[in-house]
Amino acid sequence: MRRRVIFADRAEAGRLLAARLQDLKLEAPVVFALPRGGVPIGAEVARVLAAPLDVAFARKIGAPQQPELAVGAVSGAPGAPELVLNSALIAALDISEEFIAQSAARELATIERQRAQYRPVRPVIDMASSTAIVVDDGVATGMTTTAALRHLRARQPRRLIAAAPVAAAEAAALLQTEADEVVLISAPRRFGSVGGFYRSFTQVSEEEAMALLSTANGKDVTV
Repeated sequence: MRRRVIFADRAEAGRLLAARLQDLKLEAPVVFALPRGGVPIGAEVARVLAAPLDVAFARKIGAPQQPELAVGAVSGAPGAPELVLNSALIAALDISEEFIAQSAARELATIERQRAQYRPVRPVIDMASSTAIVVDDGVATGMTTTAALRHLRARQPRRLIAAAPVAAAEAAALLQTEADEVVLISAPRRFGSVGGFYRSFTQVSEEEAMALLSTANGKDVTV
C-alpha cells in the first residue's frame, strides 16, 4: 500500500476501490461521497455494490491568507457542528478562536445550501441497519473526512468505513482512529496533492455530481 499508484481518472479509481470493498461482503452498504470530487468515486462504488449513493457534507477550514492550507474541517448543522481542528498548526500560525468560529459558521452555511440543493437526488436511508462507507477521491490531511465520519457516527450506523483510492500515510493513521475499517488502494509516505495521483483530475461541477446521484438512486430529477 506504500507504493505510488497513478489512476487514469476518478472513474477508474472508483472501480478499483469498489473491487476492494466488494471483497468485504458488506451488509446493507450505503455510500456517502464527499462532494464534489468524491461523487464520481462513490458512483462507481455504489454501482458495483448495488448500494444507494448519498453525500456526506463536510468543509475544510483554511488558514488566513492561505485558504488551501487546512487548519480544520467542519460537518453537521449550525446548531450541532462537528469540528475537527489541527491545534498545533493553529497555534503555530497564531490563528484566533474568532477566526475559527467565523470560518466554521461560514462553511456550515455553505453546507446548508448544499443540503438543500442535493435533497431531491438523495436516497432515504435507515442508518441503524446500514454499513456507511464514506468515500472521497483522495485524503490529504484527513480532517474533512474525519469531520464527515464523526457526523455519520452520531447517526449510529451498524458499521462505519472510510474508503479512498489514495491517502497520505499520516491521514490514513488518523482515519484508523475514526472508522471501524479503512480501505485504501495506496497510502504513500510522499504525498504532495491528491491531483498528483491522477492523470486526469478535472473539476467536478455541482451539476455533474447531482446527475450522478440522480442516476444512482433512480431519481427522475432534472439537474
